[in-house]
Amino acid sequence: MIQGKRDNSTVTPEGKPIRKIIDGVIVRQATTHADERGELCEIYDPAWGITPEAMVYCYLTVVRAGKVKGWVYHEEQIDRLFVATGALNVVLFDRRKDSPTHGMVNVFTLGERNRGLVVIPKQVLHAVHNVGTTEATFVNLPSKPYNHAKPDKFRVPFESPEIPYKFDNRLGW
Repeated sequence: MIQGKRDNSTVTPEGKPIRKIIDGVIVRQATTHADERGELCEIYDPAWGITPEAMVYCYLTVVRAGKVKGWVYHEEQIDRLFVATGALNVVLFDRRKDSPTHGMVNVFTLGERNRGLVVIPKQVLHAVHNVGTTEATFVNLPSKPYNHAKPDKFRVPFESPEIPYKFDNRLGW
């Protein structure tokens, strides 16, 4: 007889995630308001109080199906990624030596059926993986405008042995 392994709970009875999140990371699920004319989804509102930094710059990124963008981190800015279309895994790795969650990996699956804003602290490595079959888009609302003379973007090799996460296309179960 084949024996299965019982799943661990991933949410509370109220639907709140159980997993531990990297120190300083904030995930705010978005609400889409639909009517007969279409949809409206708020991306960011300073009134939410989730970051003290003002919105000073904004850009849209497209990720082709199956592709990965990253690993990157910033020394001076935080990123606020809002996943709008498609299906993306937003993958974070806490590289900060003084962090209580140093070495932790988080994966947030967001997209057009589960929109959300992920606030990524300075120094936290991040990448996005399109796990869908169509292009995916996200909007970034970083805390500092892009500095063309001295970009605050540091890249880490895709297959860095120091990061305990590998991108693949495994089927779920």
